[in-house]
Amino acid sequence: MRQWYVVHCRVGSEKRAETNLLRQEYEVWLPMYRKTRRHARRVESVLRPLFPRYLFVYFDAESTPWRAINSTVGVIGLVGHDGPPTPMPEGIIEEIKSRENDTGLV
Repeated sequence: MRQWYVVHCRVGSEKRAETNLLRQEYEVWLPMYRKTRRHARRVESVLRPLFPRYLFVYFDAESTPWRAINSTVGVIGLVGHDGPPTPMPEGIIEEIKSRENDTGLV
C-alpha cells in the first residue's frame, strides 16, 4: 500500500534531494511558502521550505526499493525507527495540500 513518508535532508539541500529523488522516479512533495526577506535596505520575496530539512515521498515500502532513498544526494535518511521507515498518519499530507494556492505555495 502506497503511503507518504518523511525524508530528512541535509541543511539547505531540500531542492537537491527533491531533484535527485524525482530522477529516481519517486513521487516527491516539497511544500514551499513565500517569505519576505530584508537585507541591506533591500526587500525581496523568496521561496522557502515549509518544513526546513524535510520533504515527503510517496511509495509502497513493501514493493519499492526504499533503501536507495537513504543514499540519495542531499538526503540524510528516511524518518523511522530501527528498520523500515514510519509512514505519515493518514490525512496530514492531504490537509497541508488543501491549503496550497494556485501556484502550489502553502
